[in-house]
Amino acid sequence: MNTEKKPFVSQQIIEDACEWAIMHGVAFRQADNTARHCPFSIAPMTIERDVYNHLLMVTPLITKLINNVSEDHEFLQASLSSMAKADPFFGLLMSLHQQLHGDAGNKLVAERQPLLLMRTDFMDDRQHGAKVIEFNGIAAGMGPFGQRAAEFHSFMKHQWPETYNQWIEDPSAISADNHGLEQLAYGIATTARAIKTDFSDQSKPTFLMVIQKNEDNVYDQHLLEIELQKQGIRTVRRTFEQLSTQLSSGENKRLLLENVGAVDVVYLRAGYQYEDYFAPELNEPVCCHTLSQIRLFIEQHHVAVNATISQQLATSKSMQMLLTMMPDTEYARWGLTLEEAQLVKSVLAEMKPINTQTIDWFTTEADQNQWVLKNQGEGGGHCIFGQDIAKKLTQLAPEEYDAWALMQRLYPHERDAPTIAVRDGEQTLVNDLVSEIGLFTAYYNGKPVTELNGYAGYLIRSKPASENEGGIHSGKGILDSLVLID
Repeated sequence: MNTEKKPFVSQQIIEDACEWAIMHGVAFRQADNTARHCPFSIAPMTIERDVYNHLLMVTPLITKLINNVSEDHEFLQASLSSMAKADPFFGLLMSLHQQLHGDAGNKLVAERQPLLLMRTDFMDDRQHGAKVIEFNGIAAGMGPFGQRAAEFHSFMKHQWPETYNQWIEDPSAISADNHGLEQLAYGIATTARAIKTDFSDQSKPTFLMVIQKNEDNVYDQHLLEIELQKQGIRTVRRTFEQLSTQLSSGENKRLLLENVGAVDVVYLRAGYQYEDYFAPELNEPVCCHTLSQIRLFIEQHHVAVNATISQQLATSKSMQMLLTMMPDTEYARWGLTLEEAQLVKSVLAEMKPINTQTIDWFTTEADQNQWVLKNQGEGGGHCIFGQDIAKKLTQLAPEEYDAWALMQRLYPHERDAPTIAVRDGEQTLVNDLVSEIGLFTAYYNGKPVTELNGYAGYLIRSKPASENEGGIHSGKGILDSLVLID
C-alpha cells in the first residue's frame, strides 16, 4: 500500500511555476553561477480597495516629505548628530554630509541632483490599520520582482485556473496593477535625459549602478537594466572598489567613467553598510575611508544620484522616529499642507527614543509584546522582539542609546485561507501567512517622475506570522502580489 502523502498541488504545476520564475528572471544567483528561483506564493494576498487606495494617496506625500527633509541640511545635522555619535556607520555618513553641506566655508560643493527612488514598507495592522514599518531610500530594490510576482499570479490564473481558485481567498477579487519595473525605469530614464539636456549632449544617456562584489541578488538588478535599455538608456555596473580608480571630472562638473564616458544617473545598490566600503588590501588607518570618499566625489558632480548621502540620513530609523514624534503642524517647514501632514501621520506607528526614562517604563509598565526594538541597520536581522528587548536594553551603554528606537509592533491580518509557499522547488502549506506591502515612488529634484504621479508599483513579501524575519533574501519571506476586494 502506498502511504505517501499526496501533494497539495500537483508536482507538474509546481515545476511549471518554478520554470516560469527562472525563465522570467525571478531568481538568485548561486555561488557556482547557477540560479535558484525566488520563493513565492501560489496565489496572491487580498486587501481591501479602500486600504490600498489610502496607501496610494499617502505614499507620494511621504516621498515629498522625505525629499524635502533630505535637502534641509541644517535640520539633518542638528537633529541626527546624537544618533551619528552613537552609530559608527552613521557617524561616517554624517561626516561625509558635513563635508558637502556643512558651514559656508566648505571647500566642496554638492552639484548632484537628488533622484529619490524610495520604497515605503507597510503592514496592515489588525487593530490600527496600515502603518509604516520603515522608509528605504538606499538600495530600495526588488521593484522588478514585485511586477514579476503580479505577472506570475496572472499566469497561474490563466494557465492553472483550478489551482489558482483553490488557493485564493476570494475568487471575485481583482488583481492590483503593478508596473513597478516599467515605472522605476521610466523615472530613471526621464531623469537621465534631463541631465543629458543640461549638458546639451546628444549621445545615449548612461546609467551607472553601484553594486556589491559577488552579489547574489543580481537578476532583480538586471531586469531593471534590461527595461532601461529598452527605453534607450545605456547601463553599466561597478563596485565602489572599481570606481575608486575609474571616475574622473569633465568640463562643467560632468562625471566621467573610464572607457564609458559621461554618466547621467548613479544608482546605489550598495553603500548601506560598512562592508560595502571595506577594502582590506588598501590597509587603511581609518576603516572604509577611501571607498566612502567616492560618494563625496560623485556628489560634487552634476549627476542625478540615488541615494544621496542626505537621502540616506533622511530615511534612517531615527528620522522616522523624529517625524513620528513631532506635531503635524511642523511638516509645513517641508512644504506639506496640514491635510497632507495629517495623512502622513495617519500611517506612522508610534516610536519612542531610548533613554533611562523609556528603559524604566519598558521594564516596569510596558506590554513588551507590543513593541519592537530597532537599530539603524538596513535589511533583515536588525529587530529585537518581546522579552529579548529588556535583555538588550540592559546591555546597551548610555552612549549607544541614540542608535536605537522602540516602535509599536504591528500585527498584520493573517490570510483567511491557507496558501502554498514554494521554495527550492518544494511546496509547503502555510496557515498563518502575513504580508508586508512596499510601495515604490520616484521623485527627481522634488517632482514626481513616473506616469502615475510619483507612484511606481509595489512589492509584496509574505511570511508565516510565527517568523520575525520576512525578507525574501535574508529571511523566511516569499514573493507575493495583491488582489483587491470592495
